[in-house]
Amino acid sequence: MSAGLEARVVRPHVRQAEGQVVPFTPLRDLEHLMKVAGSITQDANKTWAELWREFKPLVTSSGAVLPTAKDGYVPSCGWAEFLERFWLLKHYIDSIQRICERQR
Repeated sequence: MSAGLEARVVRPHVRQAEGQVVPFTPLRDLEHLMKVAGSITQDANKTWAELWREFKPLVTSSGAVLPTAKDGYVPSCGWAEFLERFWLLKHYIDSIQRICERQR
């Protein structure tokens, strides 16, 4: 059992802002994880869209690479920021994978 689950077993209730006591249940934990995964997925999709906007001028609507791409590519945000976004996307995907693997 992970440390997080042990803490939940020891502390069976949590107080909400209004003073309402809500019991921890497997369903509540699942709802929480789904909200976290949803938020991370939203951030990942936003990051992907930013990366795609950088590439969009280089491809046709069907995804074929235009001949002008062979002239070299430099993202408008610069390579450092572009690669940081790319790394951030991997971080989001890794986080979602960790959440999903804990569900098994």
